[in-house]
Amino acid sequence: MSSSSSRFIDHEVGVRLKISALWVVLLFLYAYGDIFGFFKPGQIEDVVSGEISGIEITDGFLFAVSVYVAIASVMIFLTLVLRPAAARWSNVVLAILYVVTIVGAAIGESAYYWFLSVVEIVTLALIVRYAWTWPRETNGTTLR
Repeated sequence: MSSSSSRFIDHEVGVRLKISALWVVLLFLYAYGDIFGFFKPGQIEDVVSGEISGIEITDGFLFAVSVYVAIASVMIFLTLVLRPAAARWSNVVLAILYVVTIVGAAIGESAYYWFLSVVEIVTLALIVRYAWTWPRETNGTTLR
């Protein structure tokens, strides 16, 4: 058989792995958005003086941001191990909540931030879509 007539093998990727990978994508977007933010003139000076985007950097602020990132991080694992119904609903609910926070944080920000926010929202919309359309099994038959 010649290489021109061969085909690539295409194994289906399960819904759990797709959703977990999307949470990883989201975290990379968050990290790079924060890193790129330091390139804005005056940003590092603001952070050193205890402020970021007009918000005072306090222990409470840092704790809240840590919880926010930790939840998204843990969803990578929980999506793989929770029972399907729990994984489905936790992904739908959390992704929608994260969309709301992203829209709120993007208000008044620059173009690069809006671009990353839109990509983050698309990523979360895909999480909702995959979780909402999670394949079901009825009488031994997989329904899609």
